[in-house]
Amino acid sequence: MRRFVRAYTLVLAAVVVGACSGTDTVIKTENIPTAGVRFINAVPDSAGAYGLDMRFVDIVESNAQFRIAFRNNPVTAGGVTASSQTQFKNARAGSRHFVIFLDDTLQAIASTKLKDTTVTFEAGKNYTAILWGAARAGAMKLRVFEDNPADPGANVALRVINAGDVAIEVRQYPQAGTAPATATWASVAPLSVSTFVNAAPANIMFNVRTAGTATNLFADLLALQGAPKAADLEANPGTTVAGSAVTLVVFPRSTAGARTPQTAAFMVPSGSFMWDRRPAR
Repeated sequence: MRRFVRAYTLVLAAVVVGACSGTDTVIKTENIPTAGVRFINAVPDSAGAYGLDMRFVDIVESNAQFRIAFRNNPVTAGGVTASSQTQFKNARAGSRHFVIFLDDTLQAIASTKLKDTTVTFEAGKNYTAILWGAARAGAMKLRVFEDNPADPGANVALRVINAGDVAIEVRQYPQAGTAPATATWASVAPLSVSTFVNAAPANIMFNVRTAGTATNLFADLLALQGAPKAADLEANPGTTVAGSAVTLVVFPRSTAGARTPQTAAFMVPSGSFMWDRRPAR
């Protein structure tokens, strides 16, 4: 019995000492330098059954953007079409190994690489990686660029990305008005990114035409509106909130018979909005 009591006392003392030392120990974790990265699938004629997987394969991290469908799953709410799969996500800064796969349940297809490259990101910066162009025509390209629009101050910054195969001209105007005679962006070439222009905060419409014509590519679109800061909540970026930057991505139609979506909405060109800059806190 005395041996049992003595052993129990020693164990209890060890637990107490261990507990005390645990509260005094500071375990340092790495402050990982990160950049914001988003991926856009604008390829109209090639996909796995579920779209594309866009991944960094050098290290395991949370920036896994998989099953990215053509046009990044556009959703219309409140009259505004935005791509729900277009988001900046943290990725470790530095030189990164980046691969784009077909997404499919069949291993032979899912292991197919559309792009395999190395990209470099700087900490604290945002980047867009867009895969566009018709793969079957040998025109598919990957472009990665920094997204750092200047602070528009009391205005909002607006831009157009033309992921289609024809040059376009685009007019932006307040919803209460009409499209002006002069284009805001006179000629945006296929597979190119326009400059930003500043406009007064408002509900803003975008009119998109084939360059040099009066033919609308599709019905005018209401831009992402956003919402002002409320109490402890940050403002949501949009054209009604000063300091925001917003982009219209103009997508081509799906190629008939491809594994890209074949519903009526995808058989004609269309546009979808995304934000590029949040208002200052």
